[in-house]
Amino acid sequence: MAVRRLTFAFALLCGLGGSISASFAEERAIVLASTTSTQESGLLDYLLPIFRDKSGIEVTVIARRADQVLDGARRGEADVVLMHARPLEEKFVADGFASKRFDVMYNDYLLIGPKSDPAGVKGKDIATALKAIEAKGASFVTRGDRSGTHAAELALWIVAGIDIASAKGAWYRENGPGMTAAFDAARAANAYVLTDRASWIAFKDRGDLDIVVEGDKRLLNQYGVMLVNPEKHPSVRKELGQIFVDWLISSEGQAAIAGYKVDGQQVFFPNADKSGG
Repeated sequence: MAVRRLTFAFALLCGLGGSISASFAEERAIVLASTTSTQESGLLDYLLPIFRDKSGIEVTVIARRADQVLDGARRGEADVVLMHARPLEEKFVADGFASKRFDVMYNDYLLIGPKSDPAGVKGKDIATALKAIEAKGASFVTRGDRSGTHAAELALWIVAGIDIASAKGAWYRENGPGMTAAFDAARAANAYVLTDRASWIAFKDRGDLDIVVEGDKRLLNQYGVMLVNPEKHPSVRKELGQIFVDWLISSEGQAAIAGYKVDGQQVFFPNADKSGG
């Protein structure tokens, strides 16, 4: 009888120990909402294990298009947001869903097109290039998916002085979600397409596509990070989420970002603003 009690007690202790361990592991975890292009770039697969080894905090990623990232965060589905659609991020802060937004890193957008360059835009600035594409009715693929890249594209049409909602015709092809799918469509249609540099470097099956416009300061692609406001959602893991935010903008996190390369090329450039905004 005594042996059975000891066995039961031991089993109960083991069970409690397992529960405590599982509970502890669960507590040392956060959810990061980010954009699909950030996830597809491979950066998070590189950064998050470094952060986990440093902090003991596991990070689960929810990758969506930009508007869905923020919609989910507004519902309390994430603890931290990392994305690249600054006007949407600033509205998120203004609406009280985050108290601060911090610059983290940047890369740039590129205009990709056929090597034959039917609109004659290679080496032009982005506004001149878009005007020429529209004027000549050269094929252009848009993601049309309310992603950060799509939002940037729409803003650039405005910079070019073109009301794309009125001007678009058969030449302006809406493809749908995903940068890889947009590349495939542009390659098949001999068309132009806007992309972030990280996605372009990661895309291998380029066919006749090449960079036609780059280096224009209006093609800056800035990334920001925000802790979701726990006053809006008490379930937000404020302390652990803040540790992640602080690490990203620290010298260590910034060095880790700079160290990520694809085919030997650095694709993100740290520029943390530790004062926030």
